[in-house]
Amino acid sequence: STCGTKGGWVQALELLGTMASRFVQLDTIVCSAAISACKKDGEWEQALQLLGTMASGLMQLDTIACSAAISACEKDGAWGLALELLRTMAHSSIQMNTITCSAAISACEKGGEWTQALELLSVMARSSIR
Repeated sequence: STCGTKGGWVQALELLGTMASRFVQLDTIVCSAAISACKKDGEWEQALQLLGTMASGLMQLDTIACSAAISACEKDGAWGLALELLRTMAHSSIQMNTITCSAAISACEKGGEWTQALELLSVMARSSIR
């Protein structure tokens, strides 16, 4: 898909806008794909804004959408936001997996937050996250 190419996040957000203007109901799958497009270009701010829009629009947040947003944060080393998303997932009973936690650990590493990364590894081991 074109939205998965470099700069595809702009096209993905434009497509979401077009869908909304034509009263096409957006769903978790479509929004997750747009978040993934943002992730590919390191547009973590856009990814988080879209995740917030999903939550405020009463869409069901899921592991895929949250993982994509955490991965977007990871690309820029936005470790604090990645950890905040993990807390939101836990609070909302959204299942974390190895991909989600690995992206958050990588964000901590890129941000020089080794203590946070090691703590998250410990949590993963205690929680048997797979």
